[in-house]
Amino acid sequence: MPALNAIAAEKLARLIGVPDSPFVIDLRTGEPTKLIPASLRLSADTVEEWATRFAGRTAVIVDEDGTSAHGIAAWLRTEGVEAEALEGGFAAWRAAGLPLLATARLPRRDARGRTLWVTRARPKVDRIACPWLIRRFVDPQARFLFVPAGEVLAVARERGAAPFDVAHEDVFWSHRGDRCTFDVMVDEFGLSAFPALDHLATIVRGADTARPDLVPEAAGLLAISLGLSRLHADDLAQLDAGMLVYDALYRWCRDARGETHDWSAHQPRAPRA
Repeated sequence: MPALNAIAAEKLARLIGVPDSPFVIDLRTGEPTKLIPASLRLSADTVEEWATRFAGRTAVIVDEDGTSAHGIAAWLRTEGVEAEALEGGFAAWRAAGLPLLATARLPRRDARGRTLWVTRARPKVDRIACPWLIRRFVDPQARFLFVPAGEVLAVARERGAAPFDVAHEDVFWSHRGDRCTFDVMVDEFGLSAFPALDHLATIVRGADTARPDLVPEAAGLLAISLGLSRLHADDLAQLDAGMLVYDALYRWCRDARGETHDWSAHQPRAPRA
């Protein structure tokens, strides 16, 4: 049983990747090579400056071993944040064998700790799926720029953004062989440890590379993606709408693949500890 105002690592793992997941705030110093997925790196020394950003939200505070996170969580609660400490800290998460985000390929962060990404305008499949993956598992505050195809690399240089889903030898985040950019991100960030993401990657690959035979859901995702691109003239509005599509697909991959439709009323399952 976790201590008061604390959350167990296994319970937090069930919350990561869903829309109402708490902010995971990592207070460790230095430049760690591994993070709990979707972590924000912030300093305990400047909590007075950033605490109000999370007012009205939920947060989990992570330190190395669970000893110093409680004080910061308590401070955040005075600012209207529903804050808990991760029981046992990062060490407990690692000891439980839970998924870890590899940081080697993370782009630089701005003064507020946000990553910036740039890709081609008028997205269809990969260019919505990848931002969803980044927002849910890499950086919940990530910003995305959609620009004309010929301007992607120039904007990347000018703004310090990471280009993705662009066919160019200097772009790391792009297709490799028969695998799409979403596949590459899942692998390079170490996120294949989430089994649901592994299956979702197959659906995205089938829809994005004209191979709907890979899994039945690929044809449906392609149809929805093409429909969204015609409903929305604004790429950011399309991204907002697409987030819900991928949220639903992820939960299906994680919790409902064995379920069939019937006439019974269905209530969403509460997160399991």
